[in-house]
Amino acid sequence: YIYSNMRDLNTDHGFPKNARPFIYQEVIDHGHETVSRDEYTGLGAVTEFRVSEELGKAFRGNNALKWLQSWGTDWGFLPSEQALTFVDNHDNQRDGGQELNYKSPKQYKMATAFHLAFPYGISQVMSSFGFDDRDQAPPQDSNERIISPEFDADGACTNGWICEHRWRQIYNMVGFKNAVRGTELSNWWDNGDNQIAFCRGNKGFVAFNNNLYNLSEHLQTCLPAGVYCDVISGSLIDGECTGKSVTVDNNGYGYISIESEDFDGVLALHSDARL
Repeated sequence: YIYSNMRDLNTDHGFPKNARPFIYQEVIDHGHETVSRDEYTGLGAVTEFRVSEELGKAFRGNNALKWLQSWGTDWGFLPSEQALTFVDNHDNQRDGGQELNYKSPKQYKMATAFHLAFPYGISQVMSSFGFDDRDQAPPQDSNERIISPEFDADGACTNGWICEHRWRQIYNMVGFKNAVRGTELSNWWDNGDNQIAFCRGNKGFVAFNNNLYNLSEHLQTCLPAGVYCDVISGSLIDGECTGKSVTVDNNGYGYISIESEDFDGVLALHSDARL
């Protein structure tokens, strides 16, 4: 009754006509709580906190990335269509546990890229403000009024706001997720440790290096022949790539290089980023 009486989303804010609100339920269930996430799935999507924990363990180096091949329900998570998934949220980013947050930017971006590339869950991207203690308030002026974010030349937030959703690596991975929508995961590759790669149909390819040595491999990208912009190290702007590019041959193979000292430990190609 309540949902049926809610208004459609406001088209003035970019939502299409007749778009309905998306509602999910926050149930904090780490697998040992009295209240279970499973009690609420009949009402709609439910937060899957264990995704956040396990991504943190993996990309902090406490669990090899190779095990992520079976990511999803095989890990005891909710069915994909019922799971609201995230790398961190407003609470656990402050709790000092295994979960990652913006203070470990390289690992955080890698975990977010995996979260958005792997076909599991309903993805939520964090956007927060900086903090030094758990109860710190948002950025504010001398009268304790919350201030609006300001932006630098790259569109990133300044003046105390973090705005992870504005980081190029993250918003470009949202574009990746949109480009590969409806495709399956295929051609998983790993080195038996912390270097992994996989395709999303013939629409996308992603690779990760969480080892302390370089990844240099000719890998199957599943993409049609051509030159593709790596949307992690740069963006495709006016037909040119501002970062690394990868040439894919007629058999779908490309030379993939992610050095251990690279600013980002992930590389991503997709059909909408073809030069």
